[in-house]
Amino acid sequence: MERPKLVLAGGSGFLGRHLVRHFSQLGYAVVVLGRKARPGVVQWNGRTPGPWAAELEGAAVLINLAGKSVDCRYHAANRHAIVRSRTDSTRVLGEAVAACRTPPPVWLNASTATVYQDTPGPQPANTEAGGRLGRNFSEMVAQRWEAEFSLAPVPATRRVALRAAIVLGADGGALPVMARLARFGLSTPQGNGQQWVSWLHVVDFCRAVEFLVAHPQLEGAFNLCAPEPLPNQALMALLDAHYRPRWHLPQPRWLLEVGAFLLRTETELILKSRKVVPDRLLAAGFQFRYPRCPAALADLLPQLT
Repeated sequence: MERPKLVLAGGSGFLGRHLVRHFSQLGYAVVVLGRKARPGVVQWNGRTPGPWAAELEGAAVLINLAGKSVDCRYHAANRHAIVRSRTDSTRVLGEAVAACRTPPPVWLNASTATVYQDTPGPQPANTEAGGRLGRNFSEMVAQRWEAEFSLAPVPATRRVALRAAIVLGADGGALPVMARLARFGLSTPQGNGQQWVSWLHVVDFCRAVEFLVAHPQLEGAFNLCAPEPLPNQALMALLDAHYRPRWHLPQPRWLLEVGAFLLRTETELILKSRKVVPDRLLAAGFQFRYPRCPAALADLLPQLT
């Protein structure tokens, strides 16, 4: 019996590797669209049609994770690349799906929980229905990304936007960097430590994507995050308790600004208050394996030591 095909655009990074492994174990034949052709990867540039589009014909699932990393300085050239890498890849995939005789029945497109505005203190958490969309650069990028997705002329294909929070894993993403710094005493609150952190174990990220694929009545935007966000100071305390560094170095905002400049990144990535909950996933019956951060870190941090 022929295995169902899953096409994964932009699947060469941290999340892509986990999805390839997860869906391959479920019995899917996974085809990755990437910048360089190699075994298991079909080349595309994320902007224009090409031979890669034939992979979509008759595919069971399309997932798009393509987009330039936001871990950079937000100068004009990078801003342009961040926006265009997301909107161009989404647009050209929509064109390719529209041209299929047998298009994929479901298309999951990456988005981000950063679509919501800074939510400090006791304000209610952002849900899909009641979230407050922001107006700064990163928030507008997310909105343009989702707008391009909604404009795709694919009436026969169910669309799901993945508003993912910070995904924690032992082999990529933010956690290995945070853990390395914590070992050397940077396990203190970042800034005032009051900013909320919405997060998700990488296992639950893959399971949530599987859940959304398997339930044909689910479409639209979904927050992909654990149901219990926590303040930055609580997250750093968990890292501190695990690594028990000999000394502790303070991380005031001004020092983080200097560090971000030297590392060619932006402090928004750690100082913005992201308070997001997965209302729609919970209402649909999804059960998290790691709903609380202490359990998630207890699973992941030993893999880093």
